This record gives sequence, C-alpha cells and structure tokens, in this order.
Amino acid sequence: MLSPKRVKYRRMQKGRMRGKAYRGSDLNFGDFGLQAVTCGRITARQIEASRVAIARHAKKVGKMFIRIFPDKPVSKKPAETRMGGGKGAPEYWVAVIKPGRILFELEGVTRETATEAFTLAAHKLPVRTKIIYRGDTL
Repeated sequence: MLSPKRVKYRRMQKGRMRGKAYRGSDLNFGDFGLQAVTCGRITARQIEASRVAIARHAKKVGKMFIRIFPDKPVSKKPAETRMGGGKGAPEYWVAVIKPGRILFELEGVTRETATEAFTLAAHKLPVRTKIIYRGDTL
C-alpha cells in the first residue's frame, strides 16, 4: 500500500475540504481519466483496491497512472481509552480529494475497456466520480 517514506510531523490536523481542485484536474498522461465530482478522503487501502480492479480488467494492455498519493496521516486513540493523554498514534494514510481532481488515468486501451475498468474502480471509492475522455469538451 502507498504511504510516505518519511514525514516532517507524525500527526496532522483534520483540515477542511473547501473549493475545487485546480491542480491535477486535467488529463496529462492518458486518454481516459476518472475524475472526482465530490470532495472526500480516500485511504491507501481504497486506492489499492481501485488500482487492482482497473489492472484486472485492463489485463496487460495499456498503461495506468495513479494521480493521487495518500500523504496525510489519520491518528486514532485505542478503544476504551479515557479522555486526555494526548493525541493518538497514526493509524492509516489518506489523500484529500477536492472536486475536479483526476484520480486515475489509462492509455492504450479501448474506450469500452476504460469505461468498464473505471466503473469497477469507482465502486471501491467513497467519492462520486465521472469518466472523462481526451478531446471531449464539457
């Protein structure tokens, strides 16, 4: 699973997900892309599950690009722990997603294959998505 090799600070605050993604909102590598429509946090496990779903459907044809990386730690206190005693230890990693962000890209496959692969991947993700194609406007 994806996680940073090292970070400056072990724990991070929740933050807010406001506005749209202006960076990472265009197709740069492939001909087809899976774009987020709503905001949310995608865990490293969900990214891996989506990657496996796309890879299995696309077989060995084409190339896949993962455009997101889980670089934010989410901490959690142990079960049945009393209040106080500081912030919990980091449990897992998430990628913060804003509307418009491209999550995955595919190239070298047919339109039908890409559509089906992205549909399978979208079922694994907690954000609403849409499939975009190079050359299509709107």
